[in-house]
This record gives sequence, C-alpha cells and structure tokens, in this order.
Amino acid sequence: MGVLLSQKISLYYDRFKDIEVTYTKEIIQVTGLLTQQVHLKCGNDFWPCVVYTSSFEGAKVVANVKTGLLGKLHNTNNFVNLRFCFKPTGESNTVTFFVAGRVLSSAPYGNSQDINLFNIQFTNRPPDDFIEIMGRVLDATVNSSKRKDDRIQITADNLRKLNLLSSESTVFIENVPRRCILRDLSFSGSKIIMMGVAKFLLDKDAILRLDFNDPRESFAIKGKFVRAENVEGKKEMVALGLNFVETSIPMGFKMRINDFLTAIRADYRSISEEELENQAQAPAAKPAAAQAQAPGAKPAAQPAPAKPAAPAAAKPAAPAKPAAAPPKQ
Repeated sequence: MGVLLSQKISLYYDRFKDIEVTYTKEIIQVTGLLTQQVHLKCGNDFWPCVVYTSSFEGAKVVANVKTGLLGKLHNTNNFVNLRFCFKPTGESNTVTFFVAGRVLSSAPYGNSQDINLFNIQFTNRPPDDFIEIMGRVLDATVNSSKRKDDRIQITADNLRKLNLLSSESTVFIENVPRRCILRDLSFSGSKIIMMGVAKFLLDKDAILRLDFNDPRESFAIKGKFVRAENVEGKKEMVALGLNFVETSIPMGFKMRINDFLTAIRADYRSISEEELENQAQAPAAKPAAAQAQAPGAKPAAQPAPAKPAAPAAAKPAAPAKPAAAPPKQ
C-alpha cells in the first residue's frame, strides 16, 4: 500500500470511526455491496444477514433466528465474524473480508418473531479495504455540505480530471430537452449557457443531465434557475445559475466532485511542501553572505588581507615610475 493511501485511510478512520452509515439502496449501489454475499459466521457455520447500518466501530445486522442462530451465539459467547463482499463500480474483482466482533444485544425486528436486529461491536479495527470504501462515502457527504459552493470551472483539463464526457449537455425544462454548455459545477449547482431569454427562464424548474466516463454513469439532477444574465455579444444566448435540489443530488455525483476537489488539494499540498523545502534549503547559503555584510563581520569576511597585498607590491615600483605622481596632482 502506498504511503498516501495509508495516510488517507488513517485519516478516514480517525475522522469517521463513530459515524454510522445506513445501507440505503443508493449506498449499496455506490459502494458496490453484494448483499447476497453478506453473512454472519458463528463458529464454523454461516447465516445470511442484511447489514442495516455500520461504522468503523460496529454494525447492526438483521438475521433469521429460527435457524438456531441464538443457540449458536450462546455457545460461542456471542463472538461472530461479519463477512462483507464489495464489487466497487468499474472494478472487475470483488473485495471480500471478515470483521471480528461481539454481539452486544439482539431484539425482534419490527413485529417479526422470526427476525432479530443484532448490535455488533467490532473487536478489532476493520480492514483497510472497508475503511477506504466507506470513508469515501463519508468524506463526500461531509464535504458536500462544507464545500458546497466551491466552483469547478469546466476547462479542457478539468473535463479530463472529472471524466465528464463533454462540456455540452442537456437540460430539461418543463420536460423539454434543451442543449446547453456547462461553465462550472459544484456540489450544489451549475452554471450553464443556452439559447433563450433570461426573464422567461428565471425561477423555472429544470433537470440537468450529466454524463461521466470511467466508469460510465449518467446523473439527472433536479434544480431551479436562480440567476440569469445575458451573454455579451450574443443576444440570443443566456447564462443561467442552476441551484440543485439537495435531496435530488446523487451520492455518485457527490463522490466524483469530492474526488476531484481532494485531488486538487493534494496537488496544492505537494507544491506547497516542495516550496517550503526549497525555502528551507535556500537560507543555508545565506548566512555567509549575511555575515560578510554585517558591520561586525567585515574585517573577517572581506578579502581585505588580499587587497593590501596588491598595493604593497605596487609601492616598490612607484620610485621607478615618476609618471605616477602627475595624476595625483
């Protein structure tokens, strides 16, 4: 594992270790959790289960208790291993691992007599794969609120880094598709340019379609035009500020924006560290120069001993050269 990845995983663990994630359909999709491959291992036996929530310190799972699970837990002093299986989007291989834990409590789930909700406390830190997968989700969730107004200008370079297929897109206004050009993106909205009249588009509801590559994904995000202005030199065009409806912003989109902003921060940090290192090395050559110019250091640092030697060598020659006297008068 690379040093940077190791540092990121440690940061994820320290920041988010006690935050629970509920496994909604969207979370299952963006993490690539293979729900049919999730099991509780108790002794040498496996029981299918459904992960309800998890953090880096524990999990809550739902399992059928009519198969002898409670008796098995009693025999093993409530110690279990929770088996996770993920296939992240765009990856060809699955990631499978066990997390050791102990069942702290169990209770009927809802009104069912056959299914219980088990509260499991992990006895060890989870594997790095688990921290990385869930850490990306948590980091994107936190930053989508903290950095919601950070704008990403849609340049050729940023298109490549975002894996956006094109700066040209489609916006649906009253279910009518209209071509538009993306000018910027953020967690909370976008600026687009399209044909139209500002006063007829302001305050209109719209849906912006965004197509990404690697892996191929498309998002349709609901929003409202909150700003409109004319485009200089093009009377038929209008620039529109679209604010996304927060509840409609897909987690996959948040993670892509967050990955981009995180990479930019990492690049800036690398440049800053390099500059600091260069500055730290530069002063090492300065003390000698500074000492030479310091008032108390002039006699020792100046090549004064060498200069007097030159006049001393010239003095013996002066008597033989009378021409030296006229220039002084």
